[in-house]
Amino acid sequence: MLSEAAGDGRLSLDEHGERLAQALAARTLGELAGLTADLAAPAGQPIRFYSRASVTAFFSRERREGRWVVPETFPVTAFFGDIVLDLSEATLQSQRVTIYATAVAGQIRLIVPAGVAVEMVGRSFLGIRSLRGRALMSGAAPGAGVIEIRTLAVGGVVKAVAARRSRWRSALRRR
Repeated sequence: MLSEAAGDGRLSLDEHGERLAQALAARTLGELAGLTADLAAPAGQPIRFYSRASVTAFFSRERREGRWVVPETFPVTAFFGDIVLDLSEATLQSQRVTIYATAVAGQIRLIVPAGVAVEMVGRSFLGIRSLRGRALMSGAAPGAGVIEIRTLAVGGVVKAVAARRSRWRSALRRR
């Protein structure tokens, strides 16, 4: 994409060289997406960008799913609402992501991909905090990403579950 932009004249040769050096030094897809954000329309980007840096459900339902970049710190608040954060296709901006989950009589559900370690810390008053799925309990490989969930549940629920594998794919593999 950088070479095409330089060829079209959307980037000068100096700017192309700088961005190319940053692309080669990038360690996450989030860093790469930031280098091309001004070159293509949001529909043309391989990763979805959300304008808000947090998710809030105030007597409503919110959902984030698909390919999107999860920032290093990410506040999530459900006040009498429901939130689903599907991280199974998301890109973690850094090796350690901290999600500040606050549920006041609401529910926050995080769907975590396989191979990522999950640490849940915090408090619950008349609420529920839970990790579900063998993949979350057994931990992850060394060097894999870590999602730390800092919770405050007041009469609410904060749940992290492992992403389920498709039954169709596993049935096809058995054949």
